[in-house]
Amino acid sequence: MTGESRLGVRAQNKARTRSAIRFAALDLVTKQGYHATTVAQIAEAAGVSHTTLFRYFESKEQVLISDDLVEARLEIFENAPAGLSHFDLLRHILRELFAIGMADEWAANPDRAHLLRSEPTLRMANQLALDGMLQEGIALIAAYTGTDESSLSLRVFIAAVSGVLMHIVERATLPDEETLAELLEAMDLLERGLPL
Repeated sequence: MTGESRLGVRAQNKARTRSAIRFAALDLVTKQGYHATTVAQIAEAAGVSHTTLFRYFESKEQVLISDDLVEARLEIFENAPAGLSHFDLLRHILRELFAIGMADEWAANPDRAHLLRSEPTLRMANQLALDGMLQEGIALIAAYTGTDESSLSLRVFIAAVSGVLMHIVERATLPDEETLAELLEAMDLLERGLPL
């Protein structure tokens, strides 16, 4: 076996372990509640040790909140076609984000989506994670458009867009085509100056 194929097998084994931990946690939390579910129970149900679980996830919250799409999201920003307006850039990003989210078994899981909205601890932790992603997005949009990150116009644009996005996504059951269509329509309304 070559070094490259060993890395491939190792990566697949890690992905399987992460998935087993996530789905064990989701099953347990759905059945017995978030606070009643312990890390030890999750590890046992996933067939791993407590220590192994913490090698993959820093906390019980992160087991349920995190996904494996960080690099794919970054690539969307990095590979955006040149010369798009700030609204067209946002439309491009939304389409691509939804495509990778809908194709991912974990990100598109309806039980997970329900938990992230309904369990207060997870809702708060997820909001903090989304805020972090938003800050990264600001830097990337600033770099793409050649705008100073601290400019009021960029901050207002991001605040308006993120408020609308959060409102629509919060009401959606899953990241699906209908939600994407509503988000794109909302971008059109924002771009046209919010006509009624």
